[in-house]
Amino acid sequence: MAPAASAQPITGVNLRVSKRLLWVGDAYYPIQNIARVHTLTIHPRRKEAGLLFVKRLLLIGAVTILLGLLAAAIDASSGFGSGDNGGSPGLTALVLIVAVAALIYSLVEMVKVLSAPSHFVLAVETSGLSAAVVTSPHPDQLRRLAHQIADAIENPKAEFEVRVDTITISPAHYYFGDNVNMYGGTGNVGMAS
Repeated sequence: MAPAASAQPITGVNLRVSKRLLWVGDAYYPIQNIARVHTLTIHPRRKEAGLLFVKRLLLIGAVTILLGLLAAAIDASSGFGSGDNGGSPGLTALVLIVAVAALIYSLVEMVKVLSAPSHFVLAVETSGLSAAVVTSPHPDQLRRLAHQIADAIENPKAEFEVRVDTITISPAHYYFGDNVNMYGGTGNVGMAS
């Protein structure tokens, strides 16, 4: 999974319930489609980022060695590397430049995830695939907000509006809790760690 930026922009957004709709900024969610409202702390996938970097490092190393040997053989046979002043490195230099660029890219991507902060958020999940995530510097505000949304689900006349923060993150870079899919009805023992 791709890394997240360490300095995610945090911007204010209005969260409002009115006429059986939950508005988060310009996005709206029908109250009857809300499946779950909860608060949680999301953490960057640091372990996965480190493992991905190691995999990329090994892949870059192996490809660089293979292409470097091939490029050196081509340079030697075509006479690129020979000359009175030492000649130009040719394809071998190109392979090394691309390898260094790939290494720098991989390192930057890993550092983005390793330096990304954890966030305490309010997540609103729908019965479909969409979800809304908002945050606040005050965790108690998010907990109260979760209760207000739950009350709005039970009380069709409930209406309110608050200002919260929204963050720009990639869900692929953060743990959002466990995702359990069970099919069939025999031998289910829960979730294994």
